Amino acid sequence: MYAGCMRYPDGGGLSPEGRGRREMVRLQAAQMFEQGIDPVQVARQLRVSAKSVYQWRRRWRAGGPAALASRGPGGAACRLDERQLARLRAALDLGPAAYGWREDQRWTLAPGRRADRAAVPRPVHAARHVVPAAPDRVQPAGARAPGRRAGRGRGRRVAGGDLGEGTRLAAATGAWICFEDEAGQTLRPPKARTWARRGHTPAVTVSGKGSGRVSVAGLVCLKQHARSHLLFRMRTHRGRKGERRSLSEADYAGLIAAAHNQLQAPLIVIWDNLNTHVSAVMREFTGAHPGWLTVIQLPSYAPDLNPVEGVWANMKNGLGNLAACSIDQLAGTVRNRLKRIQYRPALIDGFLAQTGLTLEPEPP
Repeated sequence: MYAGCMRYPDGGGLSPEGRGRREMVRLQAAQMFEQGIDPVQVARQLRVSAKSVYQWRRRWRAGGPAALASRGPGGAACRLDERQLARLRAALDLGPAAYGWREDQRWTLAPGRRADRAAVPRPVHAARHVVPAAPDRVQPAGARAPGRRAGRGRGRRVAGGDLGEGTRLAAATGAWICFEDEAGQTLRPPKARTWARRGHTPAVTVSGKGSGRVSVAGLVCLKQHARSHLLFRMRTHRGRKGERRSLSEADYAGLIAAAHNQLQAPLIVIWDNLNTHVSAVMREFTGAHPGWLTVIQLPSYAPDLNPVEGVWANMKNGLGNLAACSIDQLAGTVRNRLKRIQYRPALIDGFLAQTGLTLEPEPP
């Protein structure tokens, strides 16, 4: 049952005049409903969508023409009195710089909250009801305040807008910034969408029990004004007794050394806190090459900051419909798809853009 009248929020884009015009259209539709005109014909005559007409008819049947009348703007009413609103306007007119936000003149959450608290006494919270609306002071949605870190830990050298000290060091030494990550795949393919008859879900029988695993370590190498590179190292595990099921420190060290030999430049390797990355053997390897190797650890759990995650997503996107017969066939398919990415440097740059990071060094 529908009771009451129609209501449109202010955020819906309707002014008081627009609400009045919309109400007249609904009342005309109510008159047509009384005449028994089909809703599709009503929609054509009033030049509105048939979905809206059907909704109006349900409300009209429940409450008559009064149910289609406008009740004005919706939303919660402001609980601030005129005196409090005047204090809030004065505080906002001073700008963010008056509240210690001198890096720019854009309103963000932190300075706006400080202005609200300074202008309005507790327990009234103006931030819930009044929003600064100056177009030249509004921070874009999803943007981070300049100079703020990624927010996933303290003391990290990965910044919110760029790569922090890594980009400045790379610009000073001509080093490559290399992101590293690892992935694995068995003969059991990932789930994927495909076409089929209605009611007949396609199913592919695969033999994935005790068939081994393909482990891959990828290294995305980036540098300003240079072609991006993707290097990887694969290891096939066949499930034999005593065989290691993951990549070892020697595999990671070999991948980094191969990247240094190919790029002929210093490397800044950025990776996560995997136990193999922070083991004593790996620390000994990184400490033995201070001249060309710098290691930076990502925050505790930040896959969205690693462009190699995009490589794995692109690689596994086409494995859903693959029913590999052997681990060697799976390894060959994985290698083929990674090589395709190697020949598309623009795609590799897109993986970095997806993280929101840039290679341009930010002033310290």
